[in-house]
Amino acid sequence: MFLKKEPSKQDIIEAHERIKNYIHRTPILTSSSINSLFGCNLFFKCENFQKVGAFKIRGASNSVFSLSEDEIQNGVATHSSGNHAAALALSAKIRNIPAYIVMPKTATRTKISAVESYGGKIIYCEPNLKSREETLKNIINETNAVFVHSYDNYSVIAGQATCAKEIYEELNNKVKLDFIIAPVGGGGLLSGTCLSTIYFSPNTKVIGAEPSGADDAFRSLRDNFIHPSINPSTICDGLLTQLSDKTFSIIKKNVYKILRARDDSIIYCMKLIWERMKIIVEPSSAITLAVIFENKEEFVNKNIALILTGGNVDLEKLPWKN
Repeated sequence: MFLKKEPSKQDIIEAHERIKNYIHRTPILTSSSINSLFGCNLFFKCENFQKVGAFKIRGASNSVFSLSEDEIQNGVATHSSGNHAAALALSAKIRNIPAYIVMPKTATRTKISAVESYGGKIIYCEPNLKSREETLKNIINETNAVFVHSYDNYSVIAGQATCAKEIYEELNNKVKLDFIIAPVGGGGLLSGTCLSTIYFSPNTKVIGAEPSGADDAFRSLRDNFIHPSINPSTICDGLLTQLSDKTFSIIKKNVYKILRARDDSIIYCMKLIWERMKIIVEPSSAITLAVIFENKEEFVNKNIALILTGGNVDLEKLPWKN
């Protein structure tokens, strides 16, 4: 069954053991030229090399494989237009159960194709939250599938926490990490990163990275209540959702701060990573470097881990192309 409370250190260790055969242990890369440009030591955790091209497989696979045969016999379901949809579809395929994925009619062809390639059963809805939730409710009523939320689920959070756990396992004997930076949308990865940092590297400070045009998490921490994500405006299509009660509770207690970055900075850093490191990352990944770019003085001579969350980019619609 899913975890009923905030994941413990043991929960994260068990999650990592549970999913290790279904995920990649992604590499940590460095770039001396980017280090020189930014005046600090950067360690890039490359979840763009992860299965389905994003970290989301960690939480999805942990949730799917946490359920008993009886619990999961009717499959799983979710609403998602992005990486969680593909991750849940693949996790269900591995376990040989159906995955019902509610996607908006406006979802990109590349993301639809990814879900289809993993055997997900797509049900289309209107591109708004009300339609997504109502369509999903109908599907669950018809199928008795288990709803797996993309971030408001402690088992998903425990799975996402394994990313930072791997970083600390690899780096803690080599360098003293001053900061770890993770993007924040709904907060599943950032809350998992906070928990792994408490348990495995308590002297490291956790920073959330958020687009200036979709800064509801920044405002939520500032005002101590969850601001809804209303009409966000950013190229970071993976960071458009708002915090949940579960993620907000973890983040507000444990994050050092949330920094924001403009879209022009995100594009600059995305191109920089492509050009200097020869790897493809999406805008929602590049934001971790962009917040350093806009706040260089805070990070001079520091050792910083950055989570590059994914590399699923529509090559026909790159943000620097007119």
